[in-house]
Amino acid sequence: MTAIFAKLDPRWVQWGDTLYGFQSRVLRTKPVESMLDGADTHGTRLACVLTTVDLVSLGVGSCVGTGMYVVAGLVAKEMAGPGVILSFVIAAVASILSGVCYAEFGVRVPKTTGSAYTYSYVTVGEFVAFFIGWNLILEYLIGTAAGASALSSMFDSLANHTISHFMINHFGRGVCFTPCLESYPDLLALVIAVVVTVIVSLGVKNSLGLNNVLNVINLVVWVFIMIAGLFFVDITNWDYGRFLPYGWSGVMQGAATCFYAFIGFDIIATTGEETKSPDTSIPYAITASLVTCLTSYVSVSVILTLLVPYNDIDGDAPLMEMFAVHGFQAAKFVVAVGAIAGLTASLLGSLFPMPRVIYAMAGDGLLFRFLGYVSPHTETPVVACIVSGSLAALLALLVSLQDLIEMMSIGTLLAYTLVSVCVLLLRYQPEGDLDGFTDFPTDEDGTGERRKMGVPPEHQEGEFYQGGGEEEHSEASVFEAGDSDGACISGLKRLLGPRYYTLRMRLGLPGKAERPTPATGRTVTTCVLLLFILAFVMFSAEHAMAGSSWAGIPVLVMAVAATGLVLAILRQPENPRKLPYMAPCVPFVPASAMLVNIYLMLKLSRITWIRFAVWCFAGLLTYFGYGMWNSSLEVRARQEEATASSYQHYNADVDDSFAVDHSSLYPQDDGTQYQGWAAPQECGYQTNSQQHQHQYQYQHPGGREVQYEENYKSYAS
Repeated sequence: MTAIFAKLDPRWVQWGDTLYGFQSRVLRTKPVESMLDGADTHGTRLACVLTTVDLVSLGVGSCVGTGMYVVAGLVAKEMAGPGVILSFVIAAVASILSGVCYAEFGVRVPKTTGSAYTYSYVTVGEFVAFFIGWNLILEYLIGTAAGASALSSMFDSLANHTISHFMINHFGRGVCFTPCLESYPDLLALVIAVVVTVIVSLGVKNSLGLNNVLNVINLVVWVFIMIAGLFFVDITNWDYGRFLPYGWSGVMQGAATCFYAFIGFDIIATTGEETKSPDTSIPYAITASLVTCLTSYVSVSVILTLLVPYNDIDGDAPLMEMFAVHGFQAAKFVVAVGAIAGLTASLLGSLFPMPRVIYAMAGDGLLFRFLGYVSPHTETPVVACIVSGSLAALLALLVSLQDLIEMMSIGTLLAYTLVSVCVLLLRYQPEGDLDGFTDFPTDEDGTGERRKMGVPPEHQEGEFYQGGGEEEHSEASVFEAGDSDGACISGLKRLLGPRYYTLRMRLGLPGKAERPTPATGRTVTTCVLLLFILAFVMFSAEHAMAGSSWAGIPVLVMAVAATGLVLAILRQPENPRKLPYMAPCVPFVPASAMLVNIYLMLKLSRITWIRFAVWCFAGLLTYFGYGMWNSSLEVRARQEEATASSYQHYNADVDDSFAVDHSSLYPQDDGTQYQGWAAPQECGYQTNSQQHQHQYQYQHPGGREVQYEENYKSYAS
């Protein structure tokens, strides 16, 4: 024991150096050049074959199947009743706020694989990137298992529940964390997950071709549901008191679960390396997927809750059974075909991105590198496909569908929250901190001045709002020193007129000519961190003090503090870099996305948080036990250190005072300038000289370059 305490003595342990080394490891960022210039750490690259239509099909298919055929009925029955419509709208708003942040990152770091993992690796740091990637694996793992379980439940419903009865009678009960539901070892779900894993391993074009066919079938069935359902609607199902049977609390809890149905754009963001034009395809595909999903969910929820009272909805196959209740048996089988197509597409969409996230993390050394092997025949990460598919199949065998859906939402919400944080940080960092991102044209000409295309410099003092007074003109000249603004700023200008510039002056907002500095970047980082912590505290207090007469006071105080932090961020200058797509209304949109996502996370059940904590603990063990010491950045740093040590070994005996003086070897200079070969020829011998200076460099063992000057005279006869 004495020996242990002796080793921990501050006189022997350099605690400052140790802490600095640990901090530098967990906060180190990945150079974007290593991804953009074609460098590859995986060996064989993925096939670059996807178009915008393929991405939209992948995004829609990945979420519409499970969301439309399973989540809508589950939330309506257990959480929100007909208020599931509002739950989907709220979840869609949160998804759109996060979607625009994903779209901007997809433009900033194109041709990459790993989605939010890669985005955070190049902006925030290695530990946060691993944490996001670890939770993305959880999200896709549970999504795949949930898709297989939903497909198995649909087949069981078609067989009048004979499959489930057979499993229960012969194998007993499975693992279920929700006592109100029956669970059993779902062997059919295991088989389905294994089959889909084989399909995904065969190649991206094969997977996407099947996905496109399934989406067309699903679209035809959706149109059939809308038309046929109109003949059986019963408006009394929405009578007063029955539309929100669980209140607004149930609506918000349902929104947290419905968020699972909007993960299509997250999957789109994992395909950057396989997309032909990611800087344009990814933003368009994200927007189209979200709009399509929202339309399908709201329309199906309306028909479902108008056809069947919310407490009579079948939890396993709601859309099929809603027609059977009204005696329309033929419609049940038509919907069954669409359910098979939709759930299979959803299963493909959930399993498709999971190996790619594992591939990206394994290529960076944060997971075991053999997981990043890419087959030269199929050009897919085949080892990651097999491992992740097997884990998902095992999970589908043992865990119930509702537990899977709730568990998936928390990982999705956390990933979206951190992406919003990254956008806030990037938009307010100085240009030097963004080196390595895709270089798009900016509004600077290299002199620090903002220039307009086609406008002479002498006419670029600014734009003035026509009709305003001198005060408005002078204020406008401060802020209007550049090119056209975004849609939000342009709308405010039209709405407020000349008062827009007065408002900016009163709030102390920066002008367009101002640029971010390291100090302003640190200010934004501090404000974002405080806002992140304050959001958790505020919403936790609101949940804990629900029903108390004093509950609103602390929440109101913290809301005012959060508003102050957002305004403090708004007063900092933005980076002028222009991208083909940028999130609008920064910092309000990313901050709102972060707040909404955190609120929805805290609405999930306690057992979900417990299981999530266990998964995060396993991730911490993986990172600090393996990833931190085997990452590509760590290996590169060790190689550089070894190289520096070799230089130190060979230069150990070099004297720092080394210098050469040739003055004693040559006659003194007579002051005549040396003219080289152009010098005039004269009779006799005449000596001309010129002062020359040579520099010698070598790497000092301490890491600094030492220069030695050698002065000598050159002579010509």
